Amino acid sequence: MDKQTIVIVGGGITGLTAAYYMQKALKEEALPYEVKLVEASDRLGGKIITHKQNGFTIERGPDSMIARKKPGMKLVEELGLKDEVIRNGTGQSYILVQGKLHKMPKGAFMGVPMQIGPFLKTGLVSPFGKLRALLDLVKGKGDASVDQSLGAFMRRRFGNELVENEIEPLLSGIYSGDIDEMSLMATFPHFYQLEQNYGSLIKGLKQTMPKPVKTKEKGNPPGAFFSFKNGLETMVHKLVEKLDEGTILLNNAVDHIEKKDNGYHVLLSSGDVIKAVAVIATTPHKTLPKMFSQYDFLQGFSNVPSSSVANVALAFEQSAIKQDIDGTGFVVSRNSDFRITACTWTHKKWPSSTPKGKALIRCYVGRPSDQEVVDLPDEDLVELVLKDLNKTMNITAMPEFSVISRWRNVMPQYTVGHMERIAKARKEASEHLPGVYFVGSSFNGVGIPDCIEQAEKAVEQVRKYLSI
Repeated sequence: MDKQTIVIVGGGITGLTAAYYMQKALKEEALPYEVKLVEASDRLGGKIITHKQNGFTIERGPDSMIARKKPGMKLVEELGLKDEVIRNGTGQSYILVQGKLHKMPKGAFMGVPMQIGPFLKTGLVSPFGKLRALLDLVKGKGDASVDQSLGAFMRRRFGNELVENEIEPLLSGIYSGDIDEMSLMATFPHFYQLEQNYGSLIKGLKQTMPKPVKTKEKGNPPGAFFSFKNGLETMVHKLVEKLDEGTILLNNAVDHIEKKDNGYHVLLSSGDVIKAVAVIATTPHKTLPKMFSQYDFLQGFSNVPSSSVANVALAFEQSAIKQDIDGTGFVVSRNSDFRITACTWTHKKWPSSTPKGKALIRCYVGRPSDQEVVDLPDEDLVELVLKDLNKTMNITAMPEFSVISRWRNVMPQYTVGHMERIAKARKEASEHLPGVYFVGSSFNGVGIPDCIEQAEKAVEQVRKYLSI
């Protein structure tokens, strides 16, 4: 009996995970289907790229996964990679406000204070700003809302000062977006639920956040993030290794997908056609209108904005950093005169990434109001980053080398109304394109565990659709 084909479009972490879980289920139950994963470029992994140079391990995209999100660690265990896992080095982190580094207050979650004592001691917020922020305790819940901007919600709860100086640098950085444009319900719906249930984010977080795990070992608790001894791309390689030979088609863009009576014809840039009974599309949202050009309900994705970012990794002799800082890095508030948005002292956050006696610093540029910085020449970017770093540090030598990674128009912006737009498009797809599913960083979360979870759900949806 000939096997029918399930096509997965896109070879980033979402597509690879979907292919792995789909193929695993088909094998375990001896089902008469096969998986084909189609990737337009010559490599797999999407934004996950681990670069090795002179003994350094440098992540050109994301550098870790958050440990508390279970789908990531579940896949790690499935792949037999648990022994390769490393946790981030813990230590003090900072927020740079108006040119000065302030310690991140203890007992805060995403900038929202959960412990009043440390919050009252911080220099990040003025006495008046602290008083305004603590009004959250008595303000009560807001009106029920379909959606609103994350910035408007936070400003209403805590006032402008805490938002500008502490909350915005943390939350905007995750999505490379503008907090005043970002959708509350698409990015942090948990905050809205806490407000509605407890009438206060501070009270809600204190009631619901798990207490720190006490360990018998001395020193700092395990870091909140994890990677692998040989870098994050370890997971990509293992996923590829687990897939059957012939599953992956590289250097093949999907030009068009046509609906037929018994499924879909997937037309490739090579001229080949794959007949599919179901399709999981994991590519960026802007590719969908072209792939399904005959359907007007997908054309709206062309107007969903994406931002650009770049990261600049600089390798030094440890002795070149005369004014070192005891910590793992800092984020920059947008009221500071800096063009970098964040800095990671990678040699402290990930000690195994850096040879002994060396230092590795990774800085990020490309805030929404400063997109042109991403296109500066390499030497100008390095100069800009060093100039900003030397406002807080004393670096006496040029880097031994730099690695610059530009990500142009790849950070999807979850603006107000995002969840409604996605739900509407998926509803239309279920009627006009049954058996086609859209998942990935453009839709329900940009983090690696979020993408892994979306892939798992898409596999279950395909199985339900095919009744397998």
